[in-house]
Amino acid sequence: MNLRVDSYLQISGARMSAVRLQDVAELAGVSMKTVSNVVRGYQHVSQSTRDRVQRAIDELDYRPNLMGRRLATGRTGLIALSFSNVAIPYFAELSRLVSAAANQMGYRVLLEETDGTLEGERAVLASFESGLVDGMLFQPAVVSSLEISRRRNSLPMVILGEAAAPLTLDRIMVDNFAAARDATNHLIRTGRRQIAFAGHESGRLSAASSQRIMGYQQALEDEGIPADPRLLFPRDTVTPMDAVIGVGAAVDAGIRFDGLVCRDDLAAIGALRALQERGISVPGDVALTGWDNIMMSRVTYPSITSVAPDTDALAHRATQMLIERIEGWEGAGRHELVDHRLVLRESAPTHA
Repeated sequence: MNLRVDSYLQISGARMSAVRLQDVAELAGVSMKTVSNVVRGYQHVSQSTRDRVQRAIDELDYRPNLMGRRLATGRTGLIALSFSNVAIPYFAELSRLVSAAANQMGYRVLLEETDGTLEGERAVLASFESGLVDGMLFQPAVVSSLEISRRRNSLPMVILGEAAAPLTLDRIMVDNFAAARDATNHLIRTGRRQIAFAGHESGRLSAASSQRIMGYQQALEDEGIPADPRLLFPRDTVTPMDAVIGVGAAVDAGIRFDGLVCRDDLAAIGALRALQERGISVPGDVALTGWDNIMMSRVTYPSITSVAPDTDALAHRATQMLIERIEGWEGAGRHELVDHRLVLRESAPTHA
């Protein structure tokens, strides 16, 4: 153990299991308010001060006392993260990042799944009344912006994703239009001219699918390539097997294409199998891109070129905005974008 910390603990009588905010402040040589600001991720703390406080937190193994805070403030120390299905790899990875960000800011996360249904999303909104959580990060799929406004009570909420959000609520998302255009442009630059889109819903399009298809179409039109509706390959459910079926059916029907933009990495994995089963080489005959940059995209053969949203920034900023609301910030809704990049791998390398 660091001698300074050991000496400090002996003098104060503190132990790692019962370290107080005051202990961290004394070791770091700052006020308790500054420690609180660092724990909650506030931006207006100098980097040198933030580093000093973080070293003290790490050395003392400080953990915020959530029960004490609830007694003092009436808050639970819990926030909810609600989305359609934790089995979808993107949401599993997002959950891990949100949990890490919340823990860093002194909160714990409760996961709620909606199955992407109107009934499930309404149930989540109704659960606000239980008082179990202090606020919610919510990624709606089907419930309308107006209904969110009507059904939520006064508890804070931050909207994730592309669905329309009330102007009074904070929202953070990726620019799906621009990202899809970037992915399509990459395929065009490698010489692909008959580019398909796969993996969107066969019924009502989600906001994300709609924006990604529009970005794909815009890239084609910018290059004078006609947008052909026959080159849209939907699927019934968000599984790789449905993408196998959808892309395979298109190939079996005689539809030819040399590039494929997939709505997400699960669709890309399914498309890859469908093409390989039919002796179609990737990327030789067809170059394809995925979306979300999930861990599986790195280990398929070939590995999958994928749109990578900055999920670290999304998780941290969304959690930060929610906690600011919980702690009394009352400004107008903030609608923010996080960056994205295209991670190039074997399925669509730089050169054709």
